[in-house]
Amino acid sequence: MALSACATTTSQTPLPEAKNLALGQQAYADGPIVQPVEVLEDSRCPADVMCAWAGRVRVKMLWIRSGGRQQEFEVTLGQRTQLADGSILLERVTPERRSAAKVIKPADYRFDFRFDGGY
Repeated sequence: MALSACATTTSQTPLPEAKNLALGQQAYADGPIVQPVEVLEDSRCPADVMCAWAGRVRVKMLWIRSGGRQQEFEVTLGQRTQLADGSILLERVTPERRSAAKVIKPADYRFDFRFDGGY
């Protein structure tokens, strides 16, 4: 009886870049692997209204570390947050708020991140 060896390869889908991320989606952010978990605050001024204050967006995040360990942290749109050997920036949040739509559904949010560090 002849035995044949079959080579099996497992191809793991690479993580996307940290652009246009949905809540719960993991991505590679130029170094760390991050995951937006929850919108803690979205007080942005609607795009079709003039406001005295632009408002802000705060997002609860996970940093997925080696061995699968997870560390929580928080980011604010336009502000750098220390992470690992650098800092991460939440660059963009979509969709924009509109005066006619009072609430944005969590599933509709998308986030762009940039990590600077590791020098």
